[in-house]
Amino acid sequence: MKVKKIMAALVVSALAVVMLAGCGSTEKESASSTESSADKVYTIACDAKYAPFSMEVDGKYKGIDVELLDAIAKEEGFKYNLKPMDFSGIIPGLVSGQLDGAIAGITITDERKKTVDFSDPYIKSGSSIVVNKDNTSINKLADITGKTVAVKKGTTGAKFVEDNKDKYNLNITYYDDSPGMMMAVANGNADFLLEDYPVISYQIKIGEQAKLRVAVEDVNDNPPQYGFAVKKGSNADLLKMFNEGLKKIKDNGTYDKIIKQYQ
Repeated sequence: MKVKKIMAALVVSALAVVMLAGCGSTEKESASSTESSADKVYTIACDAKYAPFSMEVDGKYKGIDVELLDAIAKEEGFKYNLKPMDFSGIIPGLVSGQLDGAIAGITITDERKKTVDFSDPYIKSGSSIVVNKDNTSINKLADITGKTVAVKKGTTGAKFVEDNKDKYNLNITYYDDSPGMMMAVANGNADFLLEDYPVISYQIKIGEQAKLRVAVEDVNDNPPQYGFAVKKGSNADLLKMFNEGLKKIKDNGTYDKIIKQYQ
């Protein structure tokens, strides 16, 4: 009997040790998970050449998108690596999981909502018809009939001309970035281009596109809006932080301060 009692006591002691070890392991794993979440660094894309939203100046990127993202990240306390790239590769990069998020003058559309989730809108835009300043033949939407148009791949401007190609008998030429299509119109290789109004108005204002003029401010009845984007169903935490941070910088005046630099 004594032997049985001793054996039973040993079993109970062993079970207690195992349970304590298990609890210690759970606490350690929980702490590790929290630390891992706090140390996460998001990969966030911007358009490599899209002034005044993103542009390289003296080896560093600045502009509306870049500076809004930085201000929001500081408010919300998250870390990120900025990845400048061609606009045409940004949504595919989100869908494939190579990017966690993107702030790149991305217009919120129903078509894009099928593959990405958007933040609250952070700025209004509009697709402008832009011509060489010496061009007097295009002054309204109907005047683009039979013309050659330069557009950037994957943009709402490109979609507009694709949807209306037959209606206006358009010849479409595609470019990877905004400077390429602007040069085409400035040099007479295209009759007009479509670009977001804040972008082209800034370029003309600072003299970088002095050969161009805005012929039609917006081809849309309702001006589109830009949103921060993540892969559909993914990075809900990042999207939430962006929305909350956006509200904070609007409330504290940082948002207006950034926007006014470029308008």
